[in-house]
Amino acid sequence: MKLADALKKLKSLGHASVRAHNTKFGATGEQFGVKMGDIRALAKTIKTDHALALALWKTGNVDAQFLAVLVMVPKNLSAEELDALVRTTSFAHVADWFSSYVLKEHPEREELRVRWMASDDPWAARAGWGLTSTRVAKDPKGLDLKALLDRIEAEMGTAPEPTQWTMNAVLANIGIHHPKLRKRALAIGEKLGVYRDYPCSKGCTSPFAPIWIAEMVRRQEA
Repeated sequence: MKLADALKKLKSLGHASVRAHNTKFGATGEQFGVKMGDIRALAKTIKTDHALALALWKTGNVDAQFLAVLVMVPKNLSAEELDALVRTTSFAHVADWFSSYVLKEHPEREELRVRWMASDDPWAARAGWGLTSTRVAKDPKGLDLKALLDRIEAEMGTAPEPTQWTMNAVLANIGIHHPKLRKRALAIGEKLGVYRDYPCSKGCTSPFAPIWIAEMVRRQEA
């Protein structure tokens, strides 16, 4: 599929309600407002097309970037290309798809994680903390969890929103998966108050770390 054809198809699938939803959650760039299911269906017809994926990403269009994530080939990207892509998103939902479908599959993700954790770029830092959150929960060997809590306590309260979200996920995962550090994680969450008043739909768990930790621990022990 050519870039022009892909964009034309995405435009035809747009919905005002989806555009409004995306805008509410931080999308500021161009978008058509395509439902996630329709983007996935279109990706299935394309299968993989790495060149098209890169072209879609470069448009900066939210829906095009969602589609790009699903049709690109992670192993074809160098570490430097990944770094450039991470820094050229502007919507958290796209960034999280990119992390889940591309970054977590890349052999150089650990090298990039360490680099991004020290970055001043909020989107690179978001990616670094996001990868760290996964490691805290699934593969914590080699991580200095106490040092991570020190950084979170010192930095999360004033961190840019893109970074703050995944820093908070690290805090929650330390509290959930590492009982010896749970008391401190809860105390940091209460002290900083990040996401204390975050609006949640019925049945959803608040991202406020003390509530999140308590609920996940309750489920583990049930």
